[in-house]
Amino acid sequence: MFDNIFGVILTCVIVLIVFSLLIFLIKRYKKCPSDKVMVIYGKVGSNKDGSSRSAKCIHGGAAFIWPVIQSYEFLDLTPLSIPVDLENALSRQNIRINVPSRFTVGISTEPGVMQNAAERLLGLRLQEIQELAKDIIFGQLRLVIATMDIEEINTDRDKFLEAVSRNVEGELKKIGLRLINVNVTDISDESGYIDALGKEAAAKAINDAKKNVAEKDRDGSIGEANARKDQRVQVAQADATAIQGENAAKVDVAMSNAQRREKEAEATRIATAAEKIAAAQALEEAYAAEQKAEAARAAREKATQEADIIVKTEIDKRRRELEAEAEAEQIRRKARGEADAILSKMQAEAAGAQAILVKQAEGLREVVSAAGGDAESAVRLMLADKMEELMRIQVEAVKGVKIDKVTVWDSGEGKDGKTATAGFVSGLMKSIPPMNEMFQMAGMELPAFLGKEKAAETPEPSAPPAEETPEA
Repeated sequence: MFDNIFGVILTCVIVLIVFSLLIFLIKRYKKCPSDKVMVIYGKVGSNKDGSSRSAKCIHGGAAFIWPVIQSYEFLDLTPLSIPVDLENALSRQNIRINVPSRFTVGISTEPGVMQNAAERLLGLRLQEIQELAKDIIFGQLRLVIATMDIEEINTDRDKFLEAVSRNVEGELKKIGLRLINVNVTDISDESGYIDALGKEAAAKAINDAKKNVAEKDRDGSIGEANARKDQRVQVAQADATAIQGENAAKVDVAMSNAQRREKEAEATRIATAAEKIAAAQALEEAYAAEQKAEAARAAREKATQEADIIVKTEIDKRRRELEAEAEAEQIRRKARGEADAILSKMQAEAAGAQAILVKQAEGLREVVSAAGGDAESAVRLMLADKMEELMRIQVEAVKGVKIDKVTVWDSGEGKDGKTATAGFVSGLMKSIPPMNEMFQMAGMELPAFLGKEKAAETPEPSAPPAEETPEA
């Protein structure tokens, strides 16, 4: 009883331990959300050159965190909008300008850049990352402005933004960030150079616009006069051409109508003839098709009937063959079974007879050995053993005779001195085969110690018996 309770408790403890271990392992399998980068640090393997890796970065997946030797943290991929109000930046013309702008950055998901972010930004708050990126952007923005003229910065904004993006993004990748967007709002300077450029461009644009308006007015008046002239000439030419065209069109219409009627008549004739020819050909082909169909139908029916007769005959023939083969196989099996049974029976009888003879021979050999090797003495022993049974057989021969129911009329002594009753009993006993004769019939000779046959004596002549009167 105590052993059973101990076994149950041990089983429960083992199951609890296995379940707890399973829950622990499941909790150590961490999934990375799509808006974060999971950084696994600790023992995370080695690089291709054999050096140890500082961290393993995973974006959009899952990994098993080994206990004790590994740990993990997440880097947030939320974009950071950084206002950069650059003031007094020196351009290539030594003119200081103000460039208010806004940069949008975020942690990169490129494999190499993610590794930089894991090494340099892990553990920092978003505010700290923003300040770090802001310092890098200020420096690169000043550098780009120092290599460009104010005219290029003010007029060719695409070139300016491209240069800023190229320089800033290259530096941001070193700490694991990437540049998402750059938006420069307005550019100004303290000396008024950009305003002067603006006024000059405005005045030039106004003058160009006035000149263009005057030129357009002049071109409009000349064009209007030319248009009126061309209108009158072209209208007259159009009227003449229209009348000529109308007459030619009427002639063409008449000729076209005549040709149309001629073509319609010819087409009607051709169509009628073609319809009749096609109808005749269709009737001929229909008759031929019906004739072929009837011939094919007759051949198919004949083939079907022949196939039915042949198939039925073949099936009946095959059935009779299979039945004959099955019957012959049953006869062969039955004969083989009877032969095997007779053979087994005869073999068993022969084996039994052989065993009996062998046992009898062994018994005779033992009897002869017991008689000292004398066969005659052995026969005597056997006869002495069977004497009681022989006597019982002789007694059984007359056992069923009911002598008490036999009525004998004795007439006195007979010619041999015996009474009739004594003669009856003596004759009855003589009806039993003598023992000596029984041995002779079996091919043996009665042993001498059992007595010898008496020689036959010549009977003396006796007087004829006197007549006796039977008793009433």
